[in-house]
Amino acid sequence: MRIDVTRDVFQLAQVFTIARGSRTEAQVLTVRVSDGDVTGVGECVPYARYGETLDSVTEQINGLPADISRMGLYDLLPAGAARNAVDCALWDLEAKRAGKRVWELAGLVKPGPEITAYTLSLDSPEAMQAQAAKNAFRPLLKIKLGTPDDMPRLEAVRAGAPDARIIVDANEGWSADVYADLAPHLVRLGVQLVEQPLPAGEDDALIGMDRPVPVCADESCHDRASLPHLKGKYDVVNIKLDKTGGLTEALALRDEALAQGYRVMVGCMVGSSLAMAPATLVAQGAEVVDLDGPLLLAEDRDEPLIFDAAGVHPPSAKLWG
Repeated sequence: MRIDVTRDVFQLAQVFTIARGSRTEAQVLTVRVSDGDVTGVGECVPYARYGETLDSVTEQINGLPADISRMGLYDLLPAGAARNAVDCALWDLEAKRAGKRVWELAGLVKPGPEITAYTLSLDSPEAMQAQAAKNAFRPLLKIKLGTPDDMPRLEAVRAGAPDARIIVDANEGWSADVYADLAPHLVRLGVQLVEQPLPAGEDDALIGMDRPVPVCADESCHDRASLPHLKGKYDVVNIKLDKTGGLTEALALRDEALAQGYRVMVGCMVGSSLAMAPATLVAQGAEVVDLDGPLLLAEDRDEPLIFDAAGVHPPSAKLWG
């Protein structure tokens, strides 16, 4: 087999800002695994928060043997972007060889559309209220926060979208004191979930704290090995393929998290429809789905995912799987 990795850039529809910074484009890596007759494809988004760069992830992928298998990846690559892209490409290759869909090969039920969150970028309260009003027709909005003075932003978004379900992502930006002060207001404003309020290395402070709104582990949860460290801190885990290292581990993490009593959210980095496609399988029946990456782009892959009133639909075979 042959493994090729290329860089692709997708312009965003508007500047996207979180607590760590802003971006105007999505830089991704596309992996193609070919046996000479059939080619499987996958996408990953290297993330600096986890020490990844386009160069470092490319080097990891280029170092793999040509005869790599999905299970063999576990011995050669850690959970992360590189393993994700190759794992998903191998799933796609297997499906094309078998003439079946990936969900069939994985023993899953036929997937359907799932309502997805739409993310509002971190900005001034006035700008976030305008974003909320523009997208108030969407059933689920996700607010990027993570500063000490987020209360006006929360109020502004609720004023702009009075009927939408709202979840909040602090991206590790709050202290324990800030979170404790905001928690009752999250309840008052109808926030249904808060992602990663504290830095991953400081989240022991959540033990014993009142959690009137469910708290979701994002940066604190990568794969199944993360689960023992979440006890007493989190109610929900956010499964992202770029963290788990692919669809194989994402499905296993979902099953194990549910077995241990956690609720499940399925999220994404800012990437194209190809990156979201495998995640739509993990998202089936999840309590919260956040696969809006393509909605934030000004351009996308050929055969992109369909988003409509029913939510994000599973991919066509021409895109992936």
